Amino acid sequence: MLRTKEIRIQIASHLILTAIGCIGCLFLSVRAAAILLAISLLQLLITLFLHRKRTRDITKLCDCVDEILHGADQVTFTKFQEGELSILASEIHKMTVRLREQNSRLSDEQQFMKEAMEDISHQLRTPLTSTMLIVEMMRSPKLSSNERMEYLQELYGLLSRMQWLIETLLTLSRLDAGAVRFQKSSVHCQELVDAALEPLSIAMELKNINLNIRIEEETEITADRQYCIEAISNLLKNCMEHTPKDGTITISAAENPIFTELIITDTGNGIADEDLPHIFERFYRGSEFGKNGYGIGLAFARKVIMAQNGTLQVKNAHPHGAQFEIRFYKTVV
Repeated sequence: MLRTKEIRIQIASHLILTAIGCIGCLFLSVRAAAILLAISLLQLLITLFLHRKRTRDITKLCDCVDEILHGADQVTFTKFQEGELSILASEIHKMTVRLREQNSRLSDEQQFMKEAMEDISHQLRTPLTSTMLIVEMMRSPKLSSNERMEYLQELYGLLSRMQWLIETLLTLSRLDAGAVRFQKSSVHCQELVDAALEPLSIAMELKNINLNIRIEEETEITADRQYCIEAISNLLKNCMEHTPKDGTITISAAENPIFTELIITDTGNGIADEDLPHIFERFYRGSEFGKNGYGIGLAFARKVIMAQNGTLQVKNAHPHGAQFEIRFYKTVV
């Protein structure tokens, strides 16, 4: 304790003042000087005791901080009583709790990125392997023109799927980073649905899927047209993939003073109960749901819609099939 410069100065000042006081009291009475000396020494002992106690408390606090720095998870600061040191201990405790939470989130994000990279690698490996095999077979001089055209069509399909996967992942990353600026404008729902159906029209025709569109006149939303088209197209693509041949996809839209609602329903087998809570999770592929997909189309759709003051929910339709409900709210919810 005496190694501390401030304490040495304080003790020296106290002794000097005591000596001056005692000398002054000697001119009045020896008893007065003795009483002053006793009181002064008692005060000095009390001061040293309090300094020693405070030093021990500071040492304990430093030990707690050192434990945290060495990776201890459970360190308590409740043993400090009220006072400035207790306030400091409370603030350090709050800081450590916040750092633990941030570290936990960082660990979760790192684990997510690790799993995401593994999923991406797995998703790209299969079409890349198929692409290399097709290219190798196309090098054969014995191929006929029809066989070569079939290989080219298959190769184009594989490359298109890889392009879609990479572009969607890049867009999702930009959305996560908040780097996307939506260009909002009033868009008619009929226009959105027509544009979203356009790239799927041939595939739907091949499966002979019937479209039942019921959109109220002048129904519109305020959102980014291009991103919404892509999001709705992903939902329609999912419905198409799970609708059997000669099935039906129903699209309806209505508007009220609070929100504009768009409902997409298919006549497929629906979604398993264990898959329902997870189908909007990135890279999730359930027992039957998502066998032919990458598990990012629905995640992308929900991300885009929610980023524009909307909601996207899914449930099983009666008597069978899946039903996606999109709502774009006119005020912030």
